[in-house]
Amino acid sequence: MAKVLYIEDNPDNMQLVQRVITALGYQFLWAADGLTGVRMVEADQPDLILLDINLPDIDGYEVARRLRANKNHLYVPIIAITANALKGDAEMALSAGCDVYMSKPVNIRELRAHVVGFLPNTKAPAAPGQEQAI
Repeated sequence: MAKVLYIEDNPDNMQLVQRVITALGYQFLWAADGLTGVRMVEADQPDLILLDINLPDIDGYEVARRLRANKNHLYVPIIAITANALKGDAEMALSAGCDVYMSKPVNIRELRAHVVGFLPNTKAPAAPGQEQAI
């Protein structure tokens, strides 16, 4: 089962995303700050990282830079999910090492599409009303 780590300090945001990830059939992991998230990436080896930018210790940009500096995590996809929606924020996230930038509030369909797109070899259930390819 694929593992998805969400690094997010807001429990309400975490619970919303957790429902999406577990409904897709993936294992959900959560870190409430950046340093814990970096340690969990080392220990748990997630297949995908969802990353808030505004964290209480180090920001998400620094988390992404630290992960990309480690050859073991160079190719783990990182999706930035943030309330930062000013001009240049997406570029900052991408240049720090994130693969995708999403703004809050989270669009559930968009999140689902990105997650399934990065984890194509898993057996996530089809969306309601859609059949899964065999």
